[in-house]
Amino acid sequence: MRGNIFRFDKSLAFTVAAIMITMVFGGALEASAHSFPEEEHPAAGQTIATTPEVTIKFDAPIEKLFAKLEVLDAQGNNVAVGAPEISSDGIMLTVKLAALKAGDYTVKWGVVCVDTHHTEGSYTFTVAGGSS
Repeated sequence: MRGNIFRFDKSLAFTVAAIMITMVFGGALEASAHSFPEEEHPAAGQTIATTPEVTIKFDAPIEKLFAKLEVLDAQGNNVAVGAPEISSDGIMLTVKLAALKAGDYTVKWGVVCVDTHHTEGSYTFTVAGGSS
């Protein structure tokens, strides 16, 4: 009978250890996420009169060194003026734009999250009117 109690204690200790390991490493895995856009201005698919810049808010901080943000016109020309800027908290990526003519524009972005995961994507918006 005593042998069964001893085995139960080992089993219980193993179960508790397994739960603790899962909690520790499960939390670490949850914390290491990729950076994805939470909000864009202009928004994907939006039609606007004009805009002086494109801003993307990410759900996790990004590395400044690896951030890329281009805004391409219908001919594939980058209409961004200067390098993209990152907010002090690392979640906003912004680039200034030249005066936009009416037409479709493609925003192409690429970032590396502070946890070293790379993500990239693109979306389009339309300018209904602007400088000619």
